[in-house]
Amino acid sequence: MILKLTNKDENFYPYMGKFFGSRTVQRHTNDRIFDDNNKTWYLYLENDVITAFISVTRNIIKNIYSTNDEHLVEIFKTIKHENNNEIAKSIVTTAYLEIYEKCKFQIEPRQFSKNFVTIYMKKGD
Repeated sequence: MILKLTNKDENFYPYMGKFFGSRTVQRHTNDRIFDDNNKTWYLYLENDVITAFISVTRNIIKNIYSTNDEHLVEIFKTIKHENNNEIAKSIVTTAYLEIYEKCKFQIEPRQFSKNFVTIYMKKGD
């Protein structure tokens, strides 16, 4: 099940609190997760446990983490559908590069570092 939340929702921190400042997440993604006010979070829950999440601001992807690639793909499908298959250029972790390719994102050559890549999707791609 995919749950859509912001940090204003009552159940946001009970679900997401353990991911902020998590060294496990940071080691896996080479990224730090912040609970910024302008983010919408898509959480994949299996037996009330988060197996994947993505944060988005407008149609820009901000944070990604997953322990289940199939669940991550399902979240991407939901986000793409809600944004009419248009995702603005988003700088994201390279940890899920194969998933971005599977989800048909355009991927720009690495410009910033070996740990991050720019992905996007234009309507009609």
